[in-house]
Amino acid sequence: MRSGIIAVIGRANAGKSTLVNVLVGEKVAIVSPKPQTTRNAIMGVLTKENYQLVFVDTPGLYKSANKLTDIMMKSTEDAAKDVDFILYVHDGHGGISDTDVELMKKYVCGKIPSAIAYTKIDIMPKENIAGDVKKLYENGIRADVFPVSARKGTNIKKLEKFLADSMPEGEKIIAEDLVSDKSEKFMLAEIMREKILLKFDDEIPHGIAVIVNKFERGENGVYEVNLDIVCEKANHKSILIGKGGRAIKEVSSFARESMEKFLGAKVFLTTYVRVEEDWRNKLNLIRDMVII
Repeated sequence: MRSGIIAVIGRANAGKSTLVNVLVGEKVAIVSPKPQTTRNAIMGVLTKENYQLVFVDTPGLYKSANKLTDIMMKSTEDAAKDVDFILYVHDGHGGISDTDVELMKKYVCGKIPSAIAYTKIDIMPKENIAGDVKKLYENGIRADVFPVSARKGTNIKKLEKFLADSMPEGEKIIAEDLVSDKSEKFMLAEIMREKILLKFDDEIPHGIAVIVNKFERGENGVYEVNLDIVCEKANHKSILIGKGGRAIKEVSSFARESMEKFLGAKVFLTTYVRVEEDWRNKLNLIRDMVII
């Protein structure tokens, strides 16, 4: 039996969460085209007969912008320590910049075994791959590089086998029936946030959070979920609610459907929108809104 913990690290929108979801075979992290979609380190577990891979999906790498991004970066830095392996995820269709090289050197050239998942090869010219791999080698990066497409499943099994073979021998780290370390309450908040990010595109910036106030299952088997959507400005609240409340009703309907699929039961969902100015710089509010 081989088992180990793998920190999944990379820049924003590199495809870390999508890759972890595909490797685990379950949706353990939300995805959207926007940076800062992942705010917490989220664990995803793949258990097979001869190995267990425990992935820690981390927030993307950013420059400090507020207390929230500082906490997110600390989460990533902490995840890169005391693990068995580092899987650095790089968005291949964006090429490789000098900044990319420096970040890879920081995370894959240390003492911890590592590899690079070169993602999104389904949306880029294949001839670019060899040139990018050569650039990494010329800059002293000797980690194995796996060109993959999580969306198409290209080379996913090859990467999984490599990771399994790279794990130390040992017993299972996580109970076999678990696929994530996050609570149902956390996942419901994340589902709501994902639907907002997808529906409103660039109209709403990253300054939204979701607080689940009530999460109870009634005797009839229906879950009652009451949550707040928190934004930073009054005009953002107006956009979220929409004319006649149409926008919030639509996004709540999408979220409820996904919640029901996740829970395997009917959900009665109530949503409210409120404003908390500059909440991303207020630690007491961050704790309530980000860590559930």
